[in-house]
Order: sequence, then C-alpha cells, then structure tokens
Amino acid sequence: MASFLLLFTDGKEPTEEESAGVLQDWTTWFSGLGENLVDAGNPITPVSKNISSDGSVKDGPVGVAATGYSIIKADGLAAAVEAAQSCPHLKSGGEITVYETFSVM
Repeated sequence: MASFLLLFTDGKEPTEEESAGVLQDWTTWFSGLGENLVDAGNPITPVSKNISSDGSVKDGPVGVAATGYSIIKADGLAAAVEAAQSCPHLKSGGEITVYETFSVM
C-alpha cells in the first residue's frame, strides 16, 4: 500500500450550529478509513510565508491556499481518490487534491 496526502483547499467554516454535525461527519469518515488513516491531519491557518530559492521571504500563499490535510494509505491513486470522495471537506464546498507520497530515506 502507498501513502497519499490529501490536501484540502477552499471550503467554508461551519457556523456554531453546524459545528457538532461537521465534527461528527469527520469522526465517521476517519472511522471508516480504519487502519488506512495514517495521520488525521489538521486545519491550516491562512497565515503563511513563502521562501523563494534565492532565500527571500514573502507573505501569503502563492495560488490557492491550503486549508488542511490528511494522510491515508490506499492500494493506488484510484483507491485514494475513491476514499477522498466521501470526505466531509467536500460538503463545505472545498476541494481535495490527492498526491501519492514516496519514501526516500
């Protein structure tokens, strides 16, 4: 099995009234992944710094800002995409990009 980074972008913050349901949706999704959940991840703040190859530092993301991540195991990219398709982040209007990771050390 390979590991896959699910990078979350966009989506709206839940209201106070929606928060309990959203948390339950995430708990249910994580439980459904079972042993294939490597790292549940966390939300990412919009505050960031970009470091260029010349060492210069600038405020803010380049392009679309990431809002969170999770890492899962799957038998291949298609299986990882299928698992991501049931992620609650999509209910908030967000998007998920699936990247296969690989070990180098």
